[in-house]
Amino acid sequence: MATTTLPAKATFRVWRGTGTDAGFQDYTTPVSEGMVVLDAVHGIQADQANDLACRWNCKAGKCGSCSAEIDGRPRLMCMTRLNELDLTKPVTVEPLRSFPHVRDLVTDVSWNFRVKKQIQKFKPRPPDAPDGTWRMQQADIDRVQEFRKCIECFLCQDVCHVLRDHAKQEEFIGPRYLTYVAALEMHPLDTADRTAELRQAHGIGYCNITKCCTTVCPESIHITDNAIIPLKERVADRYYDPLKALVRLVRGKPAE
Repeated sequence: MATTTLPAKATFRVWRGTGTDAGFQDYTTPVSEGMVVLDAVHGIQADQANDLACRWNCKAGKCGSCSAEIDGRPRLMCMTRLNELDLTKPVTVEPLRSFPHVRDLVTDVSWNFRVKKQIQKFKPRPPDAPDGTWRMQQADIDRVQEFRKCIECFLCQDVCHVLRDHAKQEEFIGPRYLTYVAALEMHPLDTADRTAELRQAHGIGYCNITKCCTTVCPESIHITDNAIIPLKERVADRYYDPLKALVRLVRGKPAE
């Protein structure tokens, strides 16, 4: 439910504490037109809870630092306007659930950076022009530009049920890094082959394309349709196409 006119004050139910001692605490704070959830959190920090821990940086929806779950939905606090929320009841603000909790609204997202290091790096083909540069089709460039909009807020990782409900962090890299792999695999200059890694180490088979990651992306990246499904198709073509399996059998060449 969205409100058109903000009340003078609103109540925010904020997750506080660490470990088993953590829980919700209510704060009532003044609000005004144009405010976002991060403004309210800053107001609570300034006037009522100086030790409230939360991450933020740009306050412009470009750094991804202020990710949280607002009324049960993963969102950026700096991009969630109060007039989009139902202020007649407490607005819940809690940390991302798919990552280890540190304190208050802060979680440890370092797993994501370790995952990124495991992905095979960009490997360009040799230059194909006399001046030492490359020639590419604009359509090929446009295909990967969408993926470059990612701000690594990890909202897609947080909402992914494979990571959130089944804790497959050791077997599945999540939608953010499947998108990263897609940006590399579909790049017109890249020559590396990551298909075997997608099937095995990266666990793409765990994704059942529910599109929950696409729904929460603040950059409106079509994660499922434009990144994950094409990668799944590459894996299926190589390992599950019956005609290719027959060719490999005749040639005596096993699948990777």
